[in-house]
Amino acid sequence: MAIKGTFAGALALALSALSGPDGAAAQEPSYTSNGDPALALLIAEALEGNPRVLGALSEARAARARIAQASALPDPMLGFTQHLRGPETRVGPQTSAVSLSQAFPWFGTLSDRRDIAEAEAGGRDEAYREQRAEIVRQVKWAYYDLAYLDEALRITDEEEQLLRHYEGLAQARYSQGFGQQQAVLKLQAEVTRVLSRRRELLRQRTDFEAALNILANRPVDAPVPAVEMGERPPAQVDGERLRETGLDARPEVMRARLGIERGERAVGLARRRYGPDFSIGLAWGSVLERRDEQGRSAPPPDNGRDSYSLTLGASIPVFRSSYDAGVREARARLSAAEEAYRDAVNAVALDVRRTAFRLTTIEDQLGLFERALLPQAEQALSASEEAYSAGVGGVLELLDSEEILLDVRLGLARMRADYMKALADMERAIGSAFPEEEGSS
Repeated sequence: MAIKGTFAGALALALSALSGPDGAAAQEPSYTSNGDPALALLIAEALEGNPRVLGALSEARAARARIAQASALPDPMLGFTQHLRGPETRVGPQTSAVSLSQAFPWFGTLSDRRDIAEAEAGGRDEAYREQRAEIVRQVKWAYYDLAYLDEALRITDEEEQLLRHYEGLAQARYSQGFGQQQAVLKLQAEVTRVLSRRRELLRQRTDFEAALNILANRPVDAPVPAVEMGERPPAQVDGERLRETGLDARPEVMRARLGIERGERAVGLARRRYGPDFSIGLAWGSVLERRDEQGRSAPPPDNGRDSYSLTLGASIPVFRSSYDAGVREARARLSAAEEAYRDAVNAVALDVRRTAFRLTTIEDQLGLFERALLPQAEQALSASEEAYSAGVGGVLELLDSEEILLDVRLGLARMRADYMKALADMERAIGSAFPEEEGSS
């Protein structure tokens, strides 16, 4: 039985999984479910609960929180002075003082720090998108491997029933004296072989079922109902257009671009270290009235009046060798970021070309199997059945025809699954839904 569920419910869950760090709707899905609500539901569960996705989301939120910290001024300094032996002034002894000072970096330093933090946060956002895209690809691979195994199990069950039918015919012919016991034994051996193949398929299904459950953050032993392959979506493979899409949408490329932007800002920030930092301060001093004999007999003007002062300061950038090293470091990191961008662009071109070739090759093979090999194998088995029933054909010819048809059917199922997995790979290569669905946004 195929996985059940409503497409509306799966879409609602998928959209909830796409909410951003603050609950706001994120950008539209960068994947397609090929009209399969069960697949859409699995993808939504994976995006909502997979630990790797949630970890990348937390890293993105942490990077966003760094922006306000990077662009903030240093905390002001508050000072208090209590004189143990206060200095005597014209207007009286000074007992204590309170000061407040604020440091200011060189012009443009805070804006550069903010731009660097924004670029780093953008890179974390793209890393989050990259992790989501990779999880979607892995979910699709496990899902379509399950679809192949379920189709192979259905084909194997049909083969078992067919072989048991042949075994019944051979038993009847042998009991009537027209057949040989050797034919019965060969058919029984074939049934045993089919049962062994079925157990191996079930073992493989258990592995892929567990992998899919882990991706979707389900219990590892949760049962996954049988999966149906569904209709094969047509795909137009335009290599140039797909490469352009990948350069515009693939998270790795976007993250590499932000790395270059961060590197450029870091170079500017390193150069600003040649300029001084400034500070400004205010101070208030508590002054008592004069109590000496002269001060009491002839108090001065402003006797006991508190003192106020303004201070200005600037750092002296004298260690220029360290500043030179900082600029060289920033330039080297910028160069590394530019090389990372070139590598990301080359990866798009390579993945698109490789996956496009796979898609076209598999599509050609599917056409050959569906139009020629499958009808021919079915006709050959039908002819062998008629010959065996008429007593002019042997069991070996019948088994050969049956095995050829089995191989063709299993090969066709494998290629259909590989085609869907290749679509998932192309989607991952370009960072956008492929093939696009109407209303996918």
